Amino acid sequence: MFDWNDLKFFLELAKQGRLMPAARRLKVDHTTVSRRISELERDLAIKIFDRKPDGFVLTEDGHKLYQAAEKIEAAALVISEDFRTPTEPTGRVRLTSMEGIAAFYLAEKLVQFNEKHPGVLVELVTERHLINLTKREADVCVSFVPLVGPKLSVKKAGEFKLGLFASSKYIVNRGAPASMDELKRHDFIDYVDDLVAIQPVQWLHDVLVPENVVFRSTSMAAQQNAIGVGRGIGLLPFFSAKKDHRLVRIMNDVVVTRSLFVSVHEDIEYMGRVRTLLRFLNEIFRADKAFLNEFD
Repeated sequence: MFDWNDLKFFLELAKQGRLMPAARRLKVDHTTVSRRISELERDLAIKIFDRKPDGFVLTEDGHKLYQAAEKIEAAALVISEDFRTPTEPTGRVRLTSMEGIAAFYLAEKLVQFNEKHPGVLVELVTERHLINLTKREADVCVSFVPLVGPKLSVKKAGEFKLGLFASSKYIVNRGAPASMDELKRHDFIDYVDDLVAIQPVQWLHDVLVPENVVFRSTSMAAQQNAIGVGRGIGLLPFFSAKKDHRLVRIMNDVVVTRSLFVSVHEDIEYMGRVRTLLRFLNEIFRADKAFLNEFD
């Protein structure tokens, strides 16, 4: 008979793919993870991982075990949530989003969340690509496109708007364009085309495909700073631009809109700490509708 506790080591290694990251998540030494996996394979008399140079890959039997282990994990979470004395939620929740909204909006809001729920630690992860919630790389995702994957709960929570911005310095030197024809002759700040992992982030192309790009970056924060020091014109979200005194909005009739989606894996959305964060995110997007979509 195998040790039930070995399943948590198996699930974490299956999600992480490597010993060291799995060990860090489990707060044990990597040799412990390796030993527990070997014991599980011996007790079940199957091979559940192929050891590759770049990590651990599930075998056919491993995939079958993963599906069964996920159900066991979900049932254990139900017991933990439903049969303990109700208390203020505690624990860690990993929230992932794009860098711009994470740095210029969510980080500040999560301070407010922590003041209300000091027992919940939210880890804010930013990536250029969409994190895989099915593999439990994160618990909750705020994205500009709806995530796709098995057993995901995906809901539109709001939207935000973007406009064209330049600095006062740039306008003094080059003037402010008053039409699309004039706009095309200006210098632009944009993303690195071949490194755009999520097409909706290439929002400037909703307005025009610029002919003269003088600065490119995968970072929205870097782009905003380049615009702020006068390097060129760029398209920025209202939520970040309105906090930067260096920026001047130009061509006010140019507006681009992006949706905000909140996603979570169905197996964990009922957990107290996750449910609390989901409720908070939906509340702030609703309360900040004007802040996200209007530029004063």
